[in-house]
Amino acid sequence: MLTGTSPQLSVSSSFGHLTGASVGFRQSILSQKVLIWSRDTPGKAMSQLPHTSATESFPPWFSFPQSQMICHRGYPSEEYEALTHDGYYVSLNRIPHGRENPRNRGVKPVVFLQHGFLGEGSQWVENLANNSLAFILADSGYDVWLGNSRGTSWSRKHQNLSADQVEFWDFSFHEMAMYDLPAMINFVLQKTGQKQIYYVGYSQGCTIAFIAFSSMPELAQKIKMFFALAPAVTMKHTRSPIMKMSFLLDRQFKMLQVGTDALLRMRKLWRFLPKLCRHPLLHKPCANLLFLLGGYNEKNLNMTQLDVYTSHYPDGTSVKNVIHWAQVGSLKCRCFTPGMVPSLRDTPPSYWLDEMPVPTAVWSGGEDWVADWRDVRLLLPRITHLVTYVHISDWNHWDFIWGLDAPRRLYSSILEMMEGSW
Repeated sequence: MLTGTSPQLSVSSSFGHLTGASVGFRQSILSQKVLIWSRDTPGKAMSQLPHTSATESFPPWFSFPQSQMICHRGYPSEEYEALTHDGYYVSLNRIPHGRENPRNRGVKPVVFLQHGFLGEGSQWVENLANNSLAFILADSGYDVWLGNSRGTSWSRKHQNLSADQVEFWDFSFHEMAMYDLPAMINFVLQKTGQKQIYYVGYSQGCTIAFIAFSSMPELAQKIKMFFALAPAVTMKHTRSPIMKMSFLLDRQFKMLQVGTDALLRMRKLWRFLPKLCRHPLLHKPCANLLFLLGGYNEKNLNMTQLDVYTSHYPDGTSVKNVIHWAQVGSLKCRCFTPGMVPSLRDTPPSYWLDEMPVPTAVWSGGEDWVADWRDVRLLLPRITHLVTYVHISDWNHWDFIWGLDAPRRLYSSILEMMEGSW
């Protein structure tokens, strides 16, 4: 945990034994544009996808890919893949401009959005256009990129491994920070010609940013400002059952004998929910499932979008990632033997947050059961370049991405800070 005297962050890099100096990364020269979905360049898939207004809900095929979700709202979308140093292909989605300014395609400030734990990039585009941060930024003149960490539905490719192989799932958020994030950010900079970007992280998206930016100074220099929404750093006060589950896995891993892709199989069991959640009579039970995981705030959730939320959450990750979170929550630093059995280490390497030179703004929620505000408060003194901290007392973990009042209480502040620093 974070103590009152030590600047050392207890999120241990106990899996990779890597430091900022020892990790090299390369821009993905071989990564090419995979697909462009655009109202200006309609293709076969685009012709099958009717355009809707900002107030219309998604049609019954609510689980289609991110690019189609983006175009469904009338925005252009581009898909790319970046190759990480350790051989994973991680996908990115780009919204190069908004709906109202298609001809304004000059150089724009770039914003990179990174999803949370068990999420994927669609978290930023699942609400109506006037309620989703990615769309709001695009309409405000920003070049918006959505990252997808390894193991998510859109990032399950490797140079030499198949997602069916155990070795593919041998990663945690440490590798996401030290490999995925540098590959994606450098790809975005290469593609846009920019020297710096704005980074918006949510939940685990903050965790990997803190690790990457404090471990790799050369990467930190490329971040103009870091917006940390519900940063999950320590789990001392967490009330979320999904995080409690990680503690169980940590203690009973050998007995359970679960595969490294067990959470992928769990996701398959969840598939029946979106169809059920479309029915108004089942809105409240479906919402309660999300509230049980992230905290309660019923009045701030768009019940008509529950089928969309549950069709993309939870997404896939590795059991190793969940257990790494358990080590954070139990305040013990653990690593894995080759047999994948957890064991204790005496002096595991840790991440030093006070070395992160990036200007950082932080938000927490009083009803957040995952990134508890008390854990966030422990984090604040370790952020050397803290620009601002805002606590929203009635918000849960989902309000940062799905909250009905998020544009007024959060997104407007992000836009104001970006415009003031550009």
